Amino acid sequence: MLKLIPALLGPELLSTLRAMGHGDEIVIADANFPAEFLGPLVVRADGISATAMLDAVLTLLPLDQFVEETAIGMEVVGNPTARQPIDDEFEAIIAQHEPEKRYTKIERFAFYERASKAAAVIQSGETRLYGNIILKKGVIRPKA
Repeated sequence: MLKLIPALLGPELLSTLRAMGHGDEIVIADANFPAEFLGPLVVRADGISATAMLDAVLTLLPLDQFVEETAIGMEVVGNPTARQPIDDEFEAIIAQHEPEKRYTKIERFAFYERASKAAAVIQSGETRLYGNIILKKGVIRPKA
């Protein structure tokens, strides 16, 4: 165990988060997400909700400051304006860590395509539908 690092973040995930550079993306996926054959490294987080994982990851990972879409969820198939209860939780967690950032959503297959280019997919145990989010890593600016 280490101080100030959420216990949900194991060694493999910590290494991945640290190795990511500015603009790289990581996916937090629900239990139904087709992660294993999508291409990127898959880090298993069975039994952990997507919202708990998002909270833990955002304690360490800065979101990109130079693009509009930095936290991207998946739209409901056939109803792109529909909101799921998990959307409100994602927004609240993002606002807690990065108040100036906005949660957006994209179409399901566009989400899969973008996820296939991610640095990694964290396969959570989330059972709520549409519990998927892509995070774009930003930078930590030097102290002035």
